[in-house]
Amino acid sequence: MTDKPAAKLAIRDATRDDAQACAQIYRPYVLETTITFELEPPSAPEFADRIANAQVKHLWLMAEANEGPEAGEIVGYAYAGTYRPRAAYGFTCETSVYLDMSAGGRGYGRELYAELLSRLGALGYRQAVAGMTMPNDASQRLHTSLGFEPIGIFRKVGYKFDDWRDVAWAQCELH
Repeated sequence: MTDKPAAKLAIRDATRDDAQACAQIYRPYVLETTITFELEPPSAPEFADRIANAQVKHLWLMAEANEGPEAGEIVGYAYAGTYRPRAAYGFTCETSVYLDMSAGGRGYGRELYAELLSRLGALGYRQAVAGMTMPNDASQRLHTSLGFEPIGIFRKVGYKFDDWRDVAWAQCELH
């Protein structure tokens, strides 16, 4: 018998009190990258509403580091939401994950996202879909490592930083 390695993260359901941490993590993605198509960083109250809305039918999880220089700090969040509003899509959700930009490369994103996908499957969801602004090699590697398969690219569907951006879509069957 082998011991399971200690988790790098403490993962828990988000509360409205986590809104400020989410806003801080997300802000540089909005202002400095094309990873998100938002142009203005949402406020903490906006994040509180997003957290509450996601938790009505889906999930919003927070990740706190258990090791390293970030030990005890919130290092990321992952969530799921409605894929499409029509009832027939009710067993499919759209997922996303964001890490503090200083916390990359430690496996946090994989651990957090894997937990999100596992919990979604336990809730009865059967498919997860995710969109990734191109290029985004790190996100593509993460999604592939968790069983997402590419399903197509929407060409030039977003305009940010004075350029048109493609979005690659991937899908994962949940168990």
